Amino acid sequence: MATSERRWQPVMLPGAPAPVGAYSPGVRAGNLYFVSGQVPRDPRTGELVGDDIETQTRQVLANVRGVLEAGGASLGDVVSVIAYLANTDDWGAFNDIYRETFRAPYPTRTAVGAELRGILVEVSAIAYLR
Repeated sequence: MATSERRWQPVMLPGAPAPVGAYSPGVRAGNLYFVSGQVPRDPRTGELVGDDIETQTRQVLANVRGVLEAGGASLGDVVSVIAYLANTDDWGAFNDIYRETFRAPYPTRTAVGAELRGILVEVSAIAYLR
């Protein structure tokens, strides 16, 4: 299917380098907005931010916010989150930072343990836009 025939629109981050992998940071499909898994890297420099779960979680959620805003959405529009944790024992610390970022009523959320190749946390999200 040609790009002009797609029923969805990729969203890139202005001023940020293009992703190294074959993916879009965000995709708008009708009223849904999908945010690819965000990692604790500075979106401008690509440098890894922090070496503890709290710092990395803050950076990851800031990156999620940035991709949402690039597509005209906000954290308040998020309806579902998937969190990947390198160490499931970090769930409590992750949850504390998550609660500082999202407000009740909270989106649905799944948290799973995963091998993350040198990082502690990754988060993807789905938002609903009216």
